[in-house]
Amino acid sequence: QVQVAESGGGLVQAGGSLRLSCEVSGRTFNRDDMGWYRQAPGKKREFVAAMSWSGSIINYHGNVKGRFTISRDDAKNTVYLQMNNLKPEETAIYFCVVDPPLAPGGTYVPSDELWGQGTTVTVSS
Repeated sequence: QVQVAESGGGLVQAGGSLRLSCEVSGRTFNRDDMGWYRQAPGKKREFVAAMSWSGSIINYHGNVKGRFTISRDDAKNTVYLQMNNLKPEETAIYFCVVDPPLAPGGTYVPSDELWGQGTTVTVSS
């Protein structure tokens, strides 16, 4: 049974930084593409970043390029999202997902068990 557990959310001032972590169990993590999505209040869930299992493909939502960095540590079965220069409009629940589309706009949606419960990021102005 796969388990996906995010951590690292919290309250930060605009311009600040946070690092989210996501630990995965029950999978062959080093063969899994991984990604991050977010859902702001009243809005649809949206793609933030994704990384292929090999690390050779990395994509970001255009609004976060240059500020967010996705990375992974296969020895720890963990994927990270370093978020710098955060903006108030990026207040959202951030979700980790296994086997995501590797680019925004994909129609494939991973099944429910491949998503974490989410971690809340609040950016104050």
